[in-house]
Amino acid sequence: MSDEQLKALSAINGKLLLQHQAKVTTAESCTGGWIAKVLTDIAGSSAWFERAFITYSNDAKQQMIGVSEQSLQQWGAVSEQVVKEMAAGALKEARADFAIAVSGIAGPDGGTTEKPVGTVWFGFATAAGETVQKRFVFQGDREAVRRQAVATALQILHDDFLKNLT
Repeated sequence: MSDEQLKALSAINGKLLLQHQAKVTTAESCTGGWIAKVLTDIAGSSAWFERAFITYSNDAKQQMIGVSEQSLQQWGAVSEQVVKEMAAGALKEARADFAIAVSGIAGPDGGTTEKPVGTVWFGFATAAGETVQKRFVFQGDREAVRRQAVATALQILHDDFLKNLT
């Protein structure tokens, strides 16, 4: 997705959030705040974007949004369990309606057989108690993996949560 497409999708998400008087927060690791950046590129985003947590290190995940040390040790930062806890913790700390969490291996190093470079886990949580976790393996260099992760997070927020709000 190009920068213009990311901005357009952010604007659509923002419009839907605003229509439903809802707020979103992010907890980002491998994307380093890029999701929050494209959301806040939209004028008026303060009406629907609450705050962001850039939890790049394991310590930050624990201290800022309450990810358990046990989960990090047992499953690793790039895991279904950890993004579930990241999303839940961000939702709680921000008192938002929707939370997006992302943790992955953007490369060029750090991959394993079980978790190759390009592996990204997404976690979503809602104030209504819904949680969703999804795993993708993206191709390309570090920039490409991160851009695909940002686009995927915004698309899932739209498709799985916002477009069907009543």
